Amino acid sequence: MATLSKIATNNRHGENSPYFDGWKAYDKNPFHPTRNPEGVIQMGLAENQLCFDLIKEWISKNPSASICTAEGVDEFKDIANFQDYHGLPEFRQAVAKFMSRARGGGVTFDPQRVVMAGGATGANELITFCIADPGDAFLVPSPYYPAFDRDLGWRTGVKIVPVNCYSSNNFQITREALEEAYKKAREANINVKGLIITNPSNPLGTTLHRDTLESLVSFVNEKNIHLVVDEIYAATVFSSPKFVSITEIIEEMGSNINRDNFHVIYSLSKDMGLPGFRVGIVYSYNDMVVHCGRKMSSFGLVSSQTQYLLAAMLNDDEFVDNFLAESSKRLAKRYQTFTKGLEQVGIKCLKSNAGLFFWMNLGHRLKEQTLEGEMVLWRMIINDVKLNVSPGSSFQCTEPGWFRVCFANMDDETVHVALNRIGAFVSQGKEISSEPQKKKRWQKKELHLSFSSRIYEESVMSPHKNMMSPHSPIPQSPLVRA
Repeated sequence: MATLSKIATNNRHGENSPYFDGWKAYDKNPFHPTRNPEGVIQMGLAENQLCFDLIKEWISKNPSASICTAEGVDEFKDIANFQDYHGLPEFRQAVAKFMSRARGGGVTFDPQRVVMAGGATGANELITFCIADPGDAFLVPSPYYPAFDRDLGWRTGVKIVPVNCYSSNNFQITREALEEAYKKAREANINVKGLIITNPSNPLGTTLHRDTLESLVSFVNEKNIHLVVDEIYAATVFSSPKFVSITEIIEEMGSNINRDNFHVIYSLSKDMGLPGFRVGIVYSYNDMVVHCGRKMSSFGLVSSQTQYLLAAMLNDDEFVDNFLAESSKRLAKRYQTFTKGLEQVGIKCLKSNAGLFFWMNLGHRLKEQTLEGEMVLWRMIINDVKLNVSPGSSFQCTEPGWFRVCFANMDDETVHVALNRIGAFVSQGKEISSEPQKKKRWQKKELHLSFSSRIYEESVMSPHKNMMSPHSPIPQSPLVRA
């Protein structure tokens, strides 16, 4: 058989990392309240499932927004034949308006600069193709989203240079850390093309202060490199401080900076909870990036049917305002439920104010303050406690014992099951070791829950016997099997 390409077969996808291995463990043994109450609870997937009732209600009241209904079928032909990579004008206008509202209305966005992509994954890769060549590198503050290695480097050949941040200052990005990482990269003859940050942060669930953003803008402006800001969690802020978008800083600094070097990544996957719609956006102040990005977006367009539906939804100001406000309230309540529950059993978390997750500190549970010690604890949590939480090392965190915990992808009853499991685990009070663990009595306890199980059936029960969950589209790796 002829060999495959190096792009297709290189290991930059990261499928064997603990981050993805946790998904596979869940896929192999998914929790279900009645069918599999001892299964793994998925807490490694940053999905926002808390406001689907609001979206469902809007759809039921606006059947003409879909071309697949009797009320909207008259538009079927025109929408089904539309394939312009600029996108439907009303869709780009609606997205630009929503981006402004999701950021508090303090800034406006030009619909002419909205470039479509296949989700945030496609948007990150698209901007990388536009501004970097194979072998170039981006500075990325750690801990950072594990799939950045895939999104930014798998097919582009671009490298990531971590900028190490530490718990001593709550993992805040400092100018000194940026300068040190930049200097080391240059000394290694690595061509640094830009800095990529997430705000709000994934995995920390925190927002960057205005002065930090101003410092980052000054840094890239002095180095004449690009700044890409991933703001896909902009509307998930649920407490103070308020979110400050990089677009506000760019507008304020005006002619003192080279606006061509600034780009924003956005998506509706997190803020609206619509990851399956694959709506990714590149918003660039650089005319050439907009022009080239539009041509490249042909490889990952948003379907015209999706554009048509979302244009109607996002142009409904009353719905959008209510959705954003209610989403913030529900996220705040869920965050408080989880973190206060952990506090009661002696587990501390980094104080956060945004996102669909929090950063949990289990350093005191490690037998050894090493990466290996973190992996031993992670395997115990997966295999014995049956919770999929993501270890900090998969986010390039240099301090062992931190874990990202997602809290918005389950219902209230499952939250209580998860908290009970953690509490029972902590109450064991035994030292963590690498010895195989016997099944604990608390794991055998039957769970009697009364709530709809439809969400589980739709998300994890495949209609085809050999089809894997869409949440885990990767075959089993040696790490989980081990």
